[in-house]
Amino acid sequence: MAASFELFIDAESHFRFRLRAPDGTVVAVSTAFNDKSKAVAGIAECANAQAWA
Repeated sequence: MAASFELFIDAESHFRFRLRAPDGTVVAVSTAFNDKSKAVAGIAECANAQAWA
C-alpha cells in the first residue's frame, strides 16, 4: 500500500490534509486552508513533489 493523503476539517472549520505512511502513521499535516479547492491544490503539489523524490 502506498502513502495516502487525507482531507479533513479541523476544529476551527478550516480544511487541512494529512500525509499518511503505508502503515497509517501520520507523516505530515498541512497548514489551514479557508477554501477546499486550495487544500486540494496543496495535495496535488505535494503529490507531484513526492513523485519526483
